[in-house]
Amino acid sequence: MTDGALIVQSDKTLLLEVDHPRSAEARRAIAPFAELERAPEHIHTYRITPLGLWNARAAGHDAEQVVDALVTHSRYPVPHALLVDVADTMARYGRLTLLKDDDGRLVLRTTDRAVLTEVLRHRRIKPLIGERIDDDIVVVHPSERGHLKQELLKVGWPAEDEAGYVDGEAHPIDLDRTGGWSMRPYQEQAVDGFWDGGSGVVVLPCGAGKTLVGAGAMAKASATTLILVTNTVSARQWKDELLRRTSLTEDEIGEYSGARKEIRPVTIATYQVLTTRRKGAYTHLDLLDARDWGLIVYDEVHLLPAPIFRMTADLQARRRLGLTATLVREDGLESDVFSLIGPKRFDAPWKDIEAQGYIAPADCVEVRVTLPDGQRMAYAVAEPDDRYRLASCSDAKLPVVERLVERHRGEPTLVIGQYLDQLDELAHRLGADVITGETSVAERQRLYGAFRDGDISLLVVSKVANFSIDLPEASVAIQVSGTFGSRQEEAQRLGRVLRPKGDGRTAHFYTVVARDTVDADFAAHRQRFLAEQGYAYRIIDATDL
Repeated sequence: MTDGALIVQSDKTLLLEVDHPRSAEARRAIAPFAELERAPEHIHTYRITPLGLWNARAAGHDAEQVVDALVTHSRYPVPHALLVDVADTMARYGRLTLLKDDDGRLVLRTTDRAVLTEVLRHRRIKPLIGERIDDDIVVVHPSERGHLKQELLKVGWPAEDEAGYVDGEAHPIDLDRTGGWSMRPYQEQAVDGFWDGGSGVVVLPCGAGKTLVGAGAMAKASATTLILVTNTVSARQWKDELLRRTSLTEDEIGEYSGARKEIRPVTIATYQVLTTRRKGAYTHLDLLDARDWGLIVYDEVHLLPAPIFRMTADLQARRRLGLTATLVREDGLESDVFSLIGPKRFDAPWKDIEAQGYIAPADCVEVRVTLPDGQRMAYAVAEPDDRYRLASCSDAKLPVVERLVERHRGEPTLVIGQYLDQLDELAHRLGADVITGETSVAERQRLYGAFRDGDISLLVVSKVANFSIDLPEASVAIQVSGTFGSRQEEAQRLGRVLRPKGDGRTAHFYTVVARDTVDADFAAHRQRFLAEQGYAYRIIDATDL
C-alpha cells in the first residue's frame, strides 16, 4: 500500500478504498472506470484496471475526470505518481487508430512513431500487418481487423477503430408506436451512444428494456439483422417483442435454433446451435454469410461462448451491438468483448433507473443457516471439490425455503438453484412445478405462460431461468444455490424480480446460505456487483424468520 490510498497489484490493477458514508456519490463518479472489489460495512474497495480505464476513455471520459474522482473519493491522499500512471494508461488509447485511407485500404495509423515501431516488433502482430506506407501508417488486411485489435490490447496499446462499417442489405424497420408507448430517455441515449460509436456494448439492468434498445438500433440501421440469443425461449420472446414494437411481420423474422432453421431478413439464432460441432466442424457458421447483415445483436453478451468470439473476429465490418446487465465475466474474457464487440457505449446505474420508477426497488436478504452436527462433520472431512455441493444442498435449507414461500404466499415466487436433485426435492415439498434444462421448450413456455397469467404463483427453476426470460410478474426470488461465486448470475437472478410492479410494491430477493462454509464465501463474492450498484444485503439468522 502506498500512503494507505491505493494498493498496486502485479497485474497493473489498483485497489481504491472509499469511505462508506460517501459511497453512493463515489459509486457514481468511479463506476465509469472501476468495479467494486469488496463492500464491508464501512469501507468500499474498487478495482481499477487498464481495461476499465480504456473503456472509460472510449466512452468519452478523459483522464482529468478520472483523476478528479480518485482525488475526491479516495480514503487517503493519492500519491502523485499513481495519478500520473492512471493518466498515462488512459493516454495509450487512441495513439493507434484503424481507419480507411484515401485509396480505401484498411490501415493502422499512429500519432507516436515509437509506439508503432514497438508493436510491429511483436511476433504475434507482425503476421497481421502488410506493407509500411510511411513512418506513421501500415496496411492491414481487412480479415485481420479483429485479430489485430485483440493482439494490440494484449500488448497494452489498444487501437481505436474508426474504419467504419458496411451498410449491409437494406431492409425497412420502423418502431411501431401505435400502442401509445415511447422509448424511455435512457433507452434513447443508449441507442444514440451505440450508433455514434458504431459498435459496442450497452449495459442496462434486467427489466430495463434491453430488447427495446436492440429494436431501436435495428430501426436506425434499417438493414438485415442477425440476433444471437442464449436459448430458444429467449429467441421466441425476442420475436414476440419485435412483432409488438416494430413494423416487422411474422414472415420477416426467422428462428435459427435446434428446432427450426429459418433465414429471413431478421434472423434470431441461439448460441447453442451456432456452436454445435459435427466431426470437429462448426456446421452452422455458414449462417453468418447467408446474408449481407447490416447489424449483429449479441444478447447477454457476457455469456458469449469462445467460438462466437472467434467468428466475431471476422465480422468487424458489420455493426455489432452487445446487450447485457453486467459486463462481468468470470472467465476474464472482458478484453475480448472490448476488442471484438466494442467498448462500453452506455451504462446506467441500477439505482438511478430505480429512482426513475423503471425498475422495482428490491429488498435483498441473506438468510444464514447452520449445518447440523452430522453434516458439519461430513463437510469437514470432505474433499475441497465436494464441499460446495455439500453446503449448498444441505437439508437445513429446506424448511427455510418453506417458511419464506409461506411468508409470501400468493405472491409470484421463483425458487432458484443450481443442483437438480435439490430442486426436485424442493418442488416435491412445495407442491410446485420445476423447470430445468431437461424440460422441453414447449413445457417451459406453458409454465412461464401460466406464471405470467397468474394461474400458478410458484415455480422452482434451475439456471435455465437466469437469462432472457420475461417474467414481469415475479416479485419474490429465493436462491438456494448458485454457480459458485458468479457475480453475473447473482445480477441476473435479482433481475428476475426487478420489473416494476403495477402497485409499486418492493421486490424481495432471498439468498439462503450455509454459514461457516464455502457457500458463504461464494455468496459474498456473488454479491459484489450488486453492492457496486447500491444494493445492500440484510443478514438474518434462519431462526429469526
